Amino acid sequence: MDRIILHSDLNGFYASVECLYHPELRAVPVAVCGSTEQRRGIVLAKNELAKKYGLVTGEAVWQARRRCPQLVTVEPHFEIYMGISRQVREIYETFSDRVESFGLDECWLDVTGSTLLFGDGECIAQRVRETVKKEVGITVSVGVSWNKVFAKLGSDLKKPDAVTVIGRADYRRKVWPLAASALLYVGRSTGRELGRFGIRTIGDLACARPEFLSQRLGKCGETLWAFANGYDLSPVSAAGAMRTIKSIGNSMTTPRDIENEEEAWRVITALSESVAQRLRENGLRCVTVQLSLRDTELVWREHQAKLATPCCTTDELAAKSMELLRESYDFRRPLRSLGVRACSLSDASSGVQLAFFDDTVKRERHEALERSVDGIRKKYGRLAVQRAVLLHDDLTHEGAPAIHLCSPTA
Repeated sequence: MDRIILHSDLNGFYASVECLYHPELRAVPVAVCGSTEQRRGIVLAKNELAKKYGLVTGEAVWQARRRCPQLVTVEPHFEIYMGISRQVREIYETFSDRVESFGLDECWLDVTGSTLLFGDGECIAQRVRETVKKEVGITVSVGVSWNKVFAKLGSDLKKPDAVTVIGRADYRRKVWPLAASALLYVGRSTGRELGRFGIRTIGDLACARPEFLSQRLGKCGETLWAFANGYDLSPVSAAGAMRTIKSIGNSMTTPRDIENEEEAWRVITALSESVAQRLRENGLRCVTVQLSLRDTELVWREHQAKLATPCCTTDELAAKSMELLRESYDFRRPLRSLGVRACSLSDASSGVQLAFFDDTVKRERHEALERSVDGIRKKYGRLAVQRAVLLHDDLTHEGAPAIHLCSPTA
């Protein structure tokens, strides 16, 4: 017997919540946008009226205003969005104990065991849609299928406030004519690579030879071929289950361009500090450091390197990131944004291979120091302790701290 999987997608989530709290916005085109003053002025979400003008998520505010001169822009309120997201998830959990989040506004539900209570998949999807609309006041699109990939495709096919069923009898008719980019995990670069070989639709991908896709795209190629043919067997996680953390990262678009290594160092330090703290909070260390760069012409590149020893401290992450920056970038063009990511994670409680030329005692003391700082910040606030290199920094927006912690590598 096939599973019954739903994918629920809150329509224009951020914009819908803003219109919910501000009814006067419901009759005008609205976009939730980042701060233009901090150069994060991109469209994060838009309501249905704004979508009619062709606004695209991720485009600059000035581009959106060119398409829609009467556009009303509002700043995001993430705490409110998180509260609404939790409220909606509680509704989902009345229909199934297997609810897996895919961001704030999307969830998968495995309702295979709920049919005796609530009816078939389409009936449950309709009840989910109606309940969210009635109890929360925003709309949701729901896809129904026997696997997670096609369920998500279904929720994308018809918006807003709709239910779409993709079954084994009609998935070729409904799914295969769609662009390959509509398939989960087919990003921009993967789509371009597929297009080079004439693979432009999901049907083309499904009919391609798996061996060929594997040669061109590695393991990802075989996975995409399986997705296109409906062979996805991945389970929906139980409600409240912890997801495996594969990487931890942070990125920043600075309020002005980063013009030299000294300025880049300050941004990298701030990012590395954030990443290192989250590694420690989750009891993890990383082996690989990844640095992402985007210049003023919006050209994006990424570089990574392995550490000699797994770490969870700011200085080691920052030092390796700076090493990558010096090897790969010459500042002929200033940088607009930077990102630091910790990959190849391992449990911090597991043993670490000792090295003859590594000062293990110093490393342990430094890690203990950073853990102590974590405790102070948790009790007194993030700015209770701050690195001197970030004091009054205009790139990272740090404020004046109560205590200064000097970085030995600064």
